[in-house]
Amino acid sequence: MPIIKSAKKALRSSKRKRIQNDLRRDAMREAIRNTKKATGNEAKAALSLAYQAIDKAAKRGIIKKNAAARKKSRLAVTIRQLTESAKK
Repeated sequence: MPIIKSAKKALRSSKRKRIQNDLRRDAMREAIRNTKKATGNEAKAALSLAYQAIDKAAKRGIIKKNAAARKKSRLAVTIRQLTESAKK
């Protein structure tokens, strides 16, 4: 446990930030899950929401920029495959 006053304050601050980061990470993962479950036109709308969540997580430093790009790319490929298989 911190003894110095500024260290105590930093601990409180880091706890608050961790909670917010966990919420953003969970929101991103949930958006990705919902996108993979969606079909048809719902998938395109869900993909847009997933992109927003991924971009926001990258902007806040929860995931790195290239990791965000990779997630978006793989998600787009998955949705494209699902829509093509649904058309057949």
